[in-house]
Amino acid sequence: MTELRAHLSDWLERARTGGEIIITDRGIPVARLAALDSAGTLARLTAEGVIGRATAQRPVAAGRSGPRPRRPVSDRVSDQRR
Repeated sequence: MTELRAHLSDWLERARTGGEIIITDRGIPVARLAALDSAGTLARLTAEGVIGRATAQRPVAAGRSGPRPRRPVSDRVSDQRR
C-alpha cells in the first residue's frame, strides 16, 4: 500500500497501457488495478442504471434566493473598523 501511494501515477500508467497490478495489504491481495474497456463499461453501467449520462446544461436551482443584507457590507466593515 505504501508503494502504491508513493508511485500511484506510475501504477496508473501501467494499468492504462494494459498491465494488471495486484494490490496487497501486508502480503494479502486486496484489489486489482487494470485498464477499463471504457466504451463497453460505460454502456453496461448506463444500461444497468448505475450511472447516467451527463446533460449538456446544469439545471437552474429552484426555490428561494439567498438572504438579502439589511445594510451594505461596506457599512458593516466601516463600523467594525471604528
